[in-house]
Amino acid sequence: HEQLLKMMEERMMDVEQKLRLVKRLLQDKVNQLKEQLSKNTKADAMVKDLYVENAQLLKALEMTEQRQKTAERKNYLLEEKIANLNRIVKNLASPSFSP
Repeated sequence: HEQLLKMMEERMMDVEQKLRLVKRLLQDKVNQLKEQLSKNTKADAMVKDLYVENAQLLKALEMTEQRQKTAERKNYLLEEKIANLNRIVKNLASPSFSP
């Protein structure tokens, strides 16, 4: 009877030791998961910031492209005016040089 009791005590101590080990392993895993959650939260915030910044950059790019198109149109119109003025000057100068 005492031997059986002693065996049961040894088994209980073994089970307790295993439980402590499992508890330590679980705590390590919990700590690891908390750290990963913190990293993921930071990464998520960075992704959101980048998304907002990207939207702002796209808007700035669209505005810049629009300004470039406007400048190109104005440049084209100025070139046409210059060509017309050159024609007028040529026409005005031609009769005065003829005999």
